[in-house]
Amino acid sequence: MKGSTYRRCSCRDPKTGKELGTSCPKRNSRNHCTYSIRQELPPREDGSRRSFARGGYDSRKAAQADLDHVRALLGLAESDDPEGVELIAAMLTEVSSEKTPLPEVEETRRRLKAGQDLIGSLTVSEWLDRWLAGKRIRKSGLNRYETDIRVHLKPRIGNRRLDRLRVSHLSEMFTDIRDANSQILEQNVQRRAATDELAAVPWKGAENRARRKAMKAAIDAMPPFRRVTGPATRLHVKATLRAALNDAIGQQIITFNAAAHVEIDPVRKPKALVWTDERVAKWEQTGEKPSPVMVWTPKQTGAFLDFVAEDRLYAMWHLIAFRGLRRGEACGQPWSETNLDTHSLTVSSQLVQDGWEVETSEPKTDSGYRMVALDDDTVNVLKRHRERQDADREEWGSAWVETGHVFTQEDGSWLHPGKVTDLFERLVIASGLPPIRLHDLRHGAATLMLAADIDIKIVSDTLGHSDTRITRDIYQSVLPQVGKNAAEATAKLVPLQRKAEAEKAARKVAKAKAKKTGKGKPEDKAKAQAKAKKKAKRKKPKS
Repeated sequence: MKGSTYRRCSCRDPKTGKELGTSCPKRNSRNHCTYSIRQELPPREDGSRRSFARGGYDSRKAAQADLDHVRALLGLAESDDPEGVELIAAMLTEVSSEKTPLPEVEETRRRLKAGQDLIGSLTVSEWLDRWLAGKRIRKSGLNRYETDIRVHLKPRIGNRRLDRLRVSHLSEMFTDIRDANSQILEQNVQRRAATDELAAVPWKGAENRARRKAMKAAIDAMPPFRRVTGPATRLHVKATLRAALNDAIGQQIITFNAAAHVEIDPVRKPKALVWTDERVAKWEQTGEKPSPVMVWTPKQTGAFLDFVAEDRLYAMWHLIAFRGLRRGEACGQPWSETNLDTHSLTVSSQLVQDGWEVETSEPKTDSGYRMVALDDDTVNVLKRHRERQDADREEWGSAWVETGHVFTQEDGSWLHPGKVTDLFERLVIASGLPPIRLHDLRHGAATLMLAADIDIKIVSDTLGHSDTRITRDIYQSVLPQVGKNAAEATAKLVPLQRKAEAEKAARKVAKAKAKKTGKGKPEDKAKAQAKAKKKAKRKKPKS
């Protein structure tokens, strides 16, 4: 196919505005004109012609280099590959019209063989939309992905080309998020200070009313109170982008996942701490919890269950406290999967909260499907609960909503997980016990099992963890007496000379003390009494 380089003068006639072309008097000057190239491309399917054209080169050598580049790209597709020929031609047509740089020959060769887009102009925003539309997961998970994309990813990196996304771009994004956090905190402080100042201004008096009006206007002009993007959210944003880019690699759109290599602040999950007497005393003084995750002692757990013994949902609190079901699992547990005769239940569904709406869902992971063994007391509690539910069904009659769930509202309809949490918090406050979350009641069940020397694998299976490492990582803290027993057992394994000598000295002191006071063995006591009588007889004065 034809192609050439040529000189071109862009000077125009000041009267007509037309290009002078070869009639320009300066055309023969060495540095006056620029060079252009034109290369014929394979015709379109309808037979119409198309070409690659570009100008503005300073020298014929530079123009010829680009012309050779275009011809090399055309040579990538074999003549017996009409699809490849069309892809190359369409790419060069777009590059010419958009005036974008010519793509590298080897990169284009790789893309052509891999069946990827040759232009690579797909943006991060376009790919994220395509990726999210193809996800087939539960609604709450989709909403979380959508929030990460809409709030964080699109505004900061959405306009970047997907194939040119680099680790440095993501580092800049997370730095921008941290900077925005600082700004949000400062604005929240300013708004809170202005609100407190407004609350201190009296209502009466024309001057005060005018001042309050001006202050309200100033507060309305301030940004609203906002939450910062915490470490856990930043980690989730990274995970969302990483998953999307992994799918892009799987579809051979890109070859590098920048999200897999960017470093962000680590997320330190809080460890569960037990409400010891010392921690309870400090909480009563300051009102502060030592950790976001707190666990009751067995005595405190028993006190709470005794306090809520007459509550309609007592069986739920009991089940979570002893068997560690999650909130959604307890709310969605059906009677059909609860076999009281075999002392077991199977976790196969849950109620999940999306915003304030509730939907039924399968367990999040395969390990969530599990059988949970029940003790005799828990079975009896559930039997009494079923009798009470049967009585409620008869009382409601035709208005009863048959869901088949173990735990329901008064009319048999679904429990709302959010309302269950609110009820639990009110009951804890009313009980006067140190505060824990409803999920911490599950943590307490795990701690009790570990304290009872239950094998870690059984504890992990009961809780629905996919790996025993998760169980160990979360529940490193155990009840104080268990930790002391473990420490004592460990110390006894090491023979120490100084320990033996100390014990020998202690026995000697105890023996001497017992001998002096006459509180030793019976025979020692008798000897001491005889010796005392003999000594008294010697000291008796002669008559």
